[in-house]
Amino acid sequence: MATDTVWVLGDQLDERLAHLADRDPSATTVLLVVSRSKLESRRWGRQRAHFYIASMRRFAERLRSLGFTVDWRIADSMRAGMEDHIAEYGPRAIVAMEPANRAGFHLLERLGVRLIPSDQFLCHRDEFRGWAEEHRRRDGSLLMEDFYRWQRRRLDILIEEDGSPVGGRWNLDEENRLPPPADGGQWPEAPIDLPDDIDDEVNELLAGFDLTGGPWNGTWATDRKGALRRLTHFVEEALPGFGPYEDAVVSHHRYLNHSMLSPYLNNGLLHPREVVEAVLAAHRDGGVPLNSVEGVIRQIIGWREYIAGLYWTNDEDYIDANHFGNTMEVPPAFLGAATNMNCVSHVARWVAEDGWTHHIPRLMVIANLATLAGVRPRAMVDWMWETFVDGAEWVMVPNVVGMGMYADGGAMSTKPYVAGGNYLSKMTDFCGPCSFDRRRRTGADACPFTTLYWDFLDRHRDLLAGNHRLARVYANLNRLSDIDEVRERAVEVRGRLVAGTL
Repeated sequence: MATDTVWVLGDQLDERLAHLADRDPSATTVLLVVSRSKLESRRWGRQRAHFYIASMRRFAERLRSLGFTVDWRIADSMRAGMEDHIAEYGPRAIVAMEPANRAGFHLLERLGVRLIPSDQFLCHRDEFRGWAEEHRRRDGSLLMEDFYRWQRRRLDILIEEDGSPVGGRWNLDEENRLPPPADGGQWPEAPIDLPDDIDDEVNELLAGFDLTGGPWNGTWATDRKGALRRLTHFVEEALPGFGPYEDAVVSHHRYLNHSMLSPYLNNGLLHPREVVEAVLAAHRDGGVPLNSVEGVIRQIIGWREYIAGLYWTNDEDYIDANHFGNTMEVPPAFLGAATNMNCVSHVARWVAEDGWTHHIPRLMVIANLATLAGVRPRAMVDWMWETFVDGAEWVMVPNVVGMGMYADGGAMSTKPYVAGGNYLSKMTDFCGPCSFDRRRRTGADACPFTTLYWDFLDRHRDLLAGNHRLARVYANLNRLSDIDEVRERAVEVRGRLVAGTL
């Protein structure tokens, strides 16, 4: 007897979500498709590709254990997988939950798949559009802080009975900016899962594709049990110390107190609601300071959901915004080429080995250097989308184009997130042993970040000098007596970045 087929995409791996929650397993077939053409379409990072495929494979087994009929297919394309499924199973109908990205949404629409609203976020994209219509400022801009407070109130998270925020302030970010401890600090070690037969199966499948990065290393859980174990680890071991050092970076420990839960939130192994509830429960039980709790809550119900909403609210061509007219491709130093920049060397290795870094290396090393040097924003979006284990188009487009590179001209951020070597020296321990001097703008040993910072401001006076938040910076720039030498050094630095010899 024909049954309905629910097509589950690789980032919807939760039977509690809308596509499966009310389904009778005995009357439902689940289709999961791994597309060879998608694997061939880009140079995916190995950690990312393995994470998604292994997670799908294990979810297929979980669904079988719950009584669902599961059609696990490795096909030439998503269309071919669906057509082969129809030929073999003859379903009454094929339904799916709304994809998180436009390409998936358009594909399923073209294939005639019936879509049901997603409940994978706490704020659906239509709800976000409604919020945006009501909360645009006179200049047409939106503020994440406005959205965050709206979310806190409507979800009743850290809210007093009178509607005020617990602790008297909405945002405790000022308490979460300590530089690394002088002794380097002690940080919890992340759980590791040893490879098993399914990992071997995935490795064999991926052997025929051109992937980047190191071998699968077990950093990432690929089933719900492992994801829950990492949530428990974060809440018990890392959350109490998360807040103060949220923005710090140390060379000897790449994770610090960060949750590393974003991949599981993005592919469905965890739901944001249960992460929020676990964090709030730890706070109620005592021992977890409010600044750590609020910092995590803001990341999950504020920034993450704001980014998802902006992705769907912005026009489709937002991905190609290029406010500064940048033309450089992703520099070899990001792709594994040797570099004397100590910070870039460390961060590039972390990305290659784990497919991940926390937000400060992403923003203040990778995106900062890309913005200062003039890398094409679309090239950065594509590389980070392909490489990061929590990468997705909806994640990377607003984060890179809007916040990371100011490529939208200020639609998302009021000023570019750029800085010279002084910031890196304050918030990381990279600068001490580096062969470049973060205090120097010119000369062979001048820090590339410092040189490019002043050159960037100089080159883009016409676009930035009128920004009131940069008034003091431009006053300092106007007092530089060596600006001609800075320009010359910047040309050399950009040339060596392109050549991979910096």
